[in-house]
Amino acid sequence: MTLIRHAALVIGALLGLAAGPAAAQGAYPNRPIRLVVTFPSGGAPDILARLFGERAQLGQPIVVDNKAGAGGNIGADIVAKSPPDGYTLVIGTVGTHSINGALYSKMPYDMVKDFAPVGHIASAPNLLVVNNDLPVKSVQELIAYMKANPNKLSFGSPGIGSSVHVSGELFKSMTGTQMTHVPYKGGGPATAALAAGEVQAMFASPPPLMPHYKSGRVRVLAFTGEKRHPAAPEIPTMGELGINYKHDGGWFAMFAPAGTPAEIVDKLWREVHRAMQDPGVRDRLTKIGAEPVADSPAEFKKFVQAELKAYAEQARLAGIKPE
Repeated sequence: MTLIRHAALVIGALLGLAAGPAAAQGAYPNRPIRLVVTFPSGGAPDILARLFGERAQLGQPIVVDNKAGAGGNIGADIVAKSPPDGYTLVIGTVGTHSINGALYSKMPYDMVKDFAPVGHIASAPNLLVVNNDLPVKSVQELIAYMKANPNKLSFGSPGIGSSVHVSGELFKSMTGTQMTHVPYKGGGPATAALAAGEVQAMFASPPPLMPHYKSGRVRVLAFTGEKRHPAAPEIPTMGELGINYKHDGGWFAMFAPAGTPAEIVDKLWREVHRAMQDPGVRDRLTKIGAEPVADSPAEFKKFVQAELKAYAEQARLAGIKPE
């Protein structure tokens, strides 16, 4: 009887050990989640991360951690090398997970193999904006001014590899004009520099730009999306102006490290989806010029793979070479 009871205790202990990780995993999350933003505060990724942190119902705090630098590569690399347990995530961008591979000769991480896509959060086609002191009031006038004054203008961006940077380079290539690229450390600083006149033009992401536009500090000439944006329906699209310019602009998404258990990825995606469907969140995103999206992990994985190919081609067309 003693031997039988002893054997039962040993078997029970072994089963308990085997169930331990699963039980802990099933309890996810049981501590705060670190959400890395690869650009400084004030830009679109930061705004989206904080919106998600406010609305997430995971039972634990979402701690937003801004780790800027190298076009977002520094922050993304931190997450790529973090334990795949769902407690370190990143708000990836079109730069960190599509463009940068075409701009940096040596990436610190693999944009596909090192991450588990959680879900697409939002997209934000860019706005072509100029400083109020620049004597142009249309895209056609801007092109004519640039041709008459080659390299006299400079355009800002949140950093090398951002969709804003690629937008500017494509515009130069497609219009046969020249202007100097000035990278800043994030969308907030870049749009502030435009409003202050440090740079004269920019293909700005709507979230950090909208406050400057609404207050009249900058002049918006066109929207790069296929249709006018509901946050600023008075702004024409490039297509409406008869300008052959095609660039979808930025997108923002959540990624976990590769190897993160599927049930954790699914739980996070369901929370992203729920948050993005919240009427209050959708309204706030629309007001700052972003469009909420909630693709599933499988759908988003296909989207990222297509974006990698598209931006490699766009970088080639724009004459951008890896640094």
